[in-house]
Amino acid sequence: MNRVVFALLLGAFLATPSDAADWPKWRGPHGDGTFDAPKLPAKWPEAGLKTVWKQPVGSGYAGITVSDGRVYTLDLEAPTAKKVEPGKPDGTERVLCFDAATGKPLWSHKYPVRYGNLGGYANGPRTSPTVHDGKVYALGAVGHLFCFDAKTGEIIWQHDTVEKFGAKVPEWGFAGSPVIDGNNLIVHLGAKDGGCLIAFDRKTGKEVWRALNDPSGYCTPVAIHPKSGKQIVIWTPKNVHGVDSLTGKPLWSVPYVVTYNVSITPPVFYDGIVFVTGYWEGSKAIELGEKPTDAKVIWTDAKNLRGLMAQPLYRDKHIYTMDRGFGLTGIELATGKKLWDDENQLTPAGRNPHASIVWLNDTDRVLALNAKGELVLAKLSPKGYEEQSRTKALNGRVWGHPAFADRYLFAKTDGAEAWQKAEPHELVCVELVPE
Repeated sequence: MNRVVFALLLGAFLATPSDAADWPKWRGPHGDGTFDAPKLPAKWPEAGLKTVWKQPVGSGYAGITVSDGRVYTLDLEAPTAKKVEPGKPDGTERVLCFDAATGKPLWSHKYPVRYGNLGGYANGPRTSPTVHDGKVYALGAVGHLFCFDAKTGEIIWQHDTVEKFGAKVPEWGFAGSPVIDGNNLIVHLGAKDGGCLIAFDRKTGKEVWRALNDPSGYCTPVAIHPKSGKQIVIWTPKNVHGVDSLTGKPLWSVPYVVTYNVSITPPVFYDGIVFVTGYWEGSKAIELGEKPTDAKVIWTDAKNLRGLMAQPLYRDKHIYTMDRGFGLTGIELATGKKLWDDENQLTPAGRNPHASIVWLNDTDRVLALNAKGELVLAKLSPKGYEEQSRTKALNGRVWGHPAFADRYLFAKTDGAEAWQKAEPHELVCVELVPE
């Protein structure tokens, strides 16, 4: 083989998603919605972006994760029977693994589930798989928790958390993704006997600690590092809590009772402040102090800042978050002062407006996948929202969190309307850097 041919083959290999950087958990490698991106164009090409591959998948809102050349997600197979006997399984959840370069299915694990109605959204899992140290952790909509070998799909350990720990499935199913914290796996379960949060040994699945008597909501626990030491923060339907990450000991609590138990958006922690935002009761900013037990509310806003599913972004003392009525909104974190909103430009106004938004490295540019499957390039600053370009990436509604790895977008359609019409869903790989 001459040098030219070898160079071409090597270049082709290096350009495939198999060499992609990892997006191993909810909100990316740093857990803060930052994409370690290659240089992207100022505008998308008029012809749109290249779809590298597609794979049919079942329904559901599960997110995508990418690690070591593999793509992971969960879905619900289409039901085969029109009538289901009371108390019997009414569907089959799956954990799926694909080759990132080609989309080829590598392994899957399926198991029967009993959904019932799930608040009218009984169309599949809601969480993102978490990949760590050669293992994949996955939580289904009705409490099936797994640890798999990431390469082979072999089950290392598993729990039916409802049956074994008394976890109580919230109205719309479990939606908080499993979180790695040192040797522990933290899961938001709302289990009996003080098991709102349960920490499992990530290698063996053995329970390490449990904390809080609150019911389960829908948000992912967040590990933070204030001056007073490491904590796990969780927003439940009744309170915002901080607990000791090693023992689960409660440290502080701020009441925040929400309508319909929709504590969804994970809190963010910056500048010593925990920020949470909800659909009905709005936003709270909680300042943490020198002691682990120090926490006080410094401002609230139930009018201008009512978030739903999209986790807020932070940059230079400012928060950028989706409001249910105004759209993307910029505020001062320390004061709650509203600076601007985008008048629903980024994603259409509606009952449940949504877009998954990530920073491009440490710049002021963002990449957003909105609910219509449009991929948007924009700039965010205290001065406002500046859209640069948008293109259609997926055909169908998108609520599940995508993955951005190396030069590629991995995402899938998941809208409830499509599921009710038995229309197919797709997992796609889209190249972000045009040739």
